[in-house]
Amino acid sequence: MTATLLQMPLGEDDTVAALPETLRLRPARATDVPALSALIADHAAFHGDKAETKLARLADDLFGERPWLTALVAEKAGRIVGYCLLAPLYRADLSARGMEIHQIFVAEGHRGEGVGRHLIDCARRTASQMGCTYLSVGAATGNFQAHRFYEGLAFRPQPVTGMRYLQAL
Repeated sequence: MTATLLQMPLGEDDTVAALPETLRLRPARATDVPALSALIADHAAFHGDKAETKLARLADDLFGERPWLTALVAEKAGRIVGYCLLAPLYRADLSARGMEIHQIFVAEGHRGEGVGRHLIDCARRTASQMGCTYLSVGAATGNFQAHRFYEGLAFRPQPVTGMRYLQAL
C-alpha cells in the first residue's frame, strides 16, 4: 500500500470550529485505554486488517514513564466515539519539530458529524502548544475520501520520495 503524505504548517490556518454541545474533546486518560484499544481494532478492521493491540503496552506508550504517543479523544454522552494518535517528528535540517497524525478514527454511527474535523483542530492546538511548526498525516494512495478530507482542512500534498526500510529489533 502506497501512502500519500500531507502536511500543514501550523499557524497558517489555526481556525477552530465551534464544538457541538454534545461533543467533548480532551487528552486521553489511562482509564480510556480499553475503549481506545477497541476503537483501534475497529480502525484496523475498517482497513481490512486485524489489530494486535496489547492493553498494557498501549497504556505504557501513552502514560508510562517515557510516553511515546499523545492520544486525543472525542467523547459523546460519556462514550469515546473517536480518537487521534499523535507521534513526534523532527526535521534536523530545519530545526523544526512536527507531529504526525499516526491514526485518526471516528466510530461508525458518528461519521459525517464533524468529529474528525474537531479532532484535527485539537491535534493542531496540541502540536502547536508542544512547539511544533507542522502537522503531518499519511493516507493510502487510493483513499480519495481521506485526501479530500485532509485537503479540505488546509493540508497540502507532499511528494513521498525514496524508500523506507524497516529492521526488526
